[in-house]
Amino acid sequence: MKLLLTSAGLTNQKIANALLELAELPANKIKICFVPTAANLELGDKEWLIDNLIAFKNQGYKSIDILDIVATPRENWLKRFQDANVICFGGGNENYLAKVLQDTGVAEALPELLKSRIYMGISAGSMVAGTFAEVKTINELIYPEEAWPRLTDKTLELININFLPHLNSEYFKSARKENIKNATGFTAPVYALDDQSALKIVDGKIEIVGNGKSFVITK
Repeated sequence: MKLLLTSAGLTNQKIANALLELAELPANKIKICFVPTAANLELGDKEWLIDNLIAFKNQGYKSIDILDIVATPRENWLKRFQDANVICFGGGNENYLAKVLQDTGVAEALPELLKSRIYMGISAGSMVAGTFAEVKTINELIYPEEAWPRLTDKTLELININFLPHLNSEYFKSARKENIKNATGFTAPVYALDDQSALKIVDGKIEIVGNGKSFVITK
């Protein structure tokens, strides 16, 4: 299984190159299916979501489909996923996304789809690929700006990590190394990445790529 887990999408060419390496195709042969569903609960300006799409467009991919999985029946989203080389789940509320993935049946369908496609995550989309830390750790200690009641503890569990995006971000004042290192309630090794970093994963082997900063807690 191949995954590219990003904090903020294709924010630099090293991350974009990692996607090309995973796809083993030139950009003009790659078809992206982008799922913005996690953003459905987010209030206010969506410039960050627009930036994600612009970054895709600037890479010159063959096509970029946009698919909200709560707005389409199974036969529709399944066909569109099957037509893609890369299935990308965007940012927003990770717990809402996890719940929708279960309720729609997408979570059940993904293992078969990902035998021949790449999973890409942006922020929330990267978090649901691993496992969730305890809700208090997330809501109170690291991302209090995004605190929501937990809807589900069930994630995709494609890789056994806790992915923490937006390290050192000006928008997430508590997403700092000292807070994360002092927190408890992690259920797996922790990978904390800033918005210029990503994880390139092939069959469970993890490589940190990009131009930014990151750190790992393995115990």
